[in-house]
Amino acid sequence: MINGVNLKVNIDDYILSALKEDITSDDVTTNAVMPEAKLGHVDLICKQDGIVCGLEVFERTFKLLDENCKFTTKYKDGDVIKNGDYIGEVIGDIRVLLSGERVALNYLQRMSGIATYTSESVAILKGSKTKLLDTRKTTPNNRIFEKYAVKIGGGTNHRYNLSDGVLIKDNHIGAAGSIAKAVAMARDYAPFVRKIEVEVETLEQLQEALEAKADIIMLDNMDNATMKEAVAMIGDKAQSECSGNVTKERLMEIAEIGVDFVSSGAITYAAPILDFSMKNLRPY
Repeated sequence: MINGVNLKVNIDDYILSALKEDITSDDVTTNAVMPEAKLGHVDLICKQDGIVCGLEVFERTFKLLDENCKFTTKYKDGDVIKNGDYIGEVIGDIRVLLSGERVALNYLQRMSGIATYTSESVAILKGSKTKLLDTRKTTPNNRIFEKYAVKIGGGTNHRYNLSDGVLIKDNHIGAAGSIAKAVAMARDYAPFVRKIEVEVETLEQLQEALEAKADIIMLDNMDNATMKEAVAMIGDKAQSECSGNVTKERLMEIAEIGVDFVSSGAITYAAPILDFSMKNLRPY
């Protein structure tokens, strides 16, 4: 299980698709040098300091190629790791270890990179009331992995997809005709348990969203002075969220303004990978 999500039901198809992308017919190099099955093992080594994430996905990649593969490690997702740390050992058919290596490492490196970047961002907000949210700016077909990595890094997930919550943005407002109409239509359509969030760009739009009794108001691409005025206007009438041009450098000053949430696409799309290597492959 990953975060309460069943692996085989929810992520196997994604991993298999990644494997099919990397092995369209056969692994010609591996099949040339290792024509017969042979048991072997290989070490997983960390090459950067950070937060490890994706260990079960890493193992599952090999198991989808051969259920008899086994990954042993003393670490768990969320642990702090250091450059040079021995993370664990993969045991299995040498052909499977070679063919699955790149896909398994890609998942582990990407997820650990996001968890590390998120953890660094959350640390900046420590001591404030502001919570860090992710967005839907994720890699296609990798959202389940990337949003999980955000949680492991200490961040909070915003809505998972379009079915998961009401977020009225500028084009929805344009389609409906006004913020008031959009909120009224959303309240009529969506289940009563759904909160309604509205994105605003000006103080005039903010006033309209407050009058429409939006539950959450997203302050989009506002400068700090305008945002401070907006937060004062909102008071306890709704929850506030800041979005747009959110960088690590701005996180502290945004938190000091007093918003409840800050959403950042950068924690998924701009996070660098955390480097790992599989080394010392040898017969078992």
